[in-house]
Amino acid sequence: MSFELTGRRVFGLFALGFGTIIAVNVTLAVNAVRTFPGLEVANSYVASQHFDADRTAQQALGWEAVAKVEDGALRVELTDAEGRPVAPAALTVTVGRPTTDRDDRVMAMAFEGVARVAPMPEGGGAWLVRIDAEAMDGTAFHARRIVAADRAG
Repeated sequence: MSFELTGRRVFGLFALGFGTIIAVNVTLAVNAVRTFPGLEVANSYVASQHFDADRTAQQALGWEAVAKVEDGALRVELTDAEGRPVAPAALTVTVGRPTTDRDDRVMAMAFEGVARVAPMPEGGGAWLVRIDAEAMDGTAFHARRIVAADRAG
């Protein structure tokens, strides 16, 4: 059986190749747009008006946030400039995936001397930890940390 390379067959091969590339790109683009929320604040202009003042106030607190996963538990440490644990007036810790908000969950953190601890959600890989706290004087503190969990759930 012989194969004759004609203009139609060359066109068909090119159409099949480029059609496959275009189909894959469209599929990836649709999934990227569908799964990534992309929204940090409702109105970026309004948020920008207070950004410098909020950042300066947060830096004046001298707080540092550390998040890590140990033995299947999320540990969040809030410390002051001298390294002492901080007791904020309010604290919310939200854990989710870095590229989607579908798996976001607010963690019920228990204070254990130095750190606040909660069981880590099932599943390994990268997790985004959003730490939102309020100092006793009302100053807001926000931190984002990426942690890696080894557990496959």
